[in-house]
Amino acid sequence: MTDKPIKDMSFEEAMQELESIVHQLETGEAGLEKSIKSYERGIDLKKHCDSKLKQASMKIEKVMMNQDGSVSTTDANFDN
Repeated sequence: MTDKPIKDMSFEEAMQELESIVHQLETGEAGLEKSIKSYERGIDLKKHCDSKLKQASMKIEKVMMNQDGSVSTTDANFDN
């Protein structure tokens, strides 16, 4: 675990730390108190990563060719 505030982490930094925490919890490398703190930080890291992904998806636009041959863009819809 790092001391870097989660809000200041990039998506990649947060994912790397989250993966490290998951590994640590799966292998039982830490005691109960440290595991609890790691688990709580892991939850916050996951929320941060979800937020970063949502921000990125909102920036992605779908390029469409109109019937008249012109090009337009619209927000991408990932629900379909």
